[in-house]
Amino acid sequence: MTLLASSRLHDRPAPTDPPSSDTIDLAVLVRSLAAQRALWVPKLKFTESRYWTRLPAPAGVDVWLLTWLPEQGTELHDHGESSAAFTVVAGILTELRADHQGRVSTVELGIGGVRTVEPGIVHDVNNNGELPEVSIHAYSPKLERMTYYELADARPGRVLIPTRTVVGDEPEK
Repeated sequence: MTLLASSRLHDRPAPTDPPSSDTIDLAVLVRSLAAQRALWVPKLKFTESRYWTRLPAPAGVDVWLLTWLPEQGTELHDHGESSAAFTVVAGILTELRADHQGRVSTVELGIGGVRTVEPGIVHDVNNNGELPEVSIHAYSPKLERMTYYELADARPGRVLIPTRTVVGDEPEK
């Protein structure tokens, strides 16, 4: 992975825009993989830091199995030019989204819950519960770049400030 300085926000779709055909296809894929328990259950592993491992995927798509212990999560980030979808296969995860005006919304996802993430959407995912959680994530095109953000107070509200950009082929840290 390579760390790049980032100082500009790019145009992002609104969190309420309808999902694209790419993200709909990814949602179908993660649901299908979630149903194939024999594929991912043997790969489950819980470690002090979040754990992830690749799952088989169609050409041009990255698929990851992620495990989350209590209080593990990601920072606010986007997926660069990649569309994404994820589903929860064990437990409850909380997704937070921040729009370009600094407004924040959260959604709790239980088993079978699916979220799509268009390119440029800024979000994080967290295990706020007391039990381990498991999810499957898919990215297309393959994940190559992620920009991380902080939500800063500014008058009259809050703004997203990019803090770093990471180039690599692993899911969000």
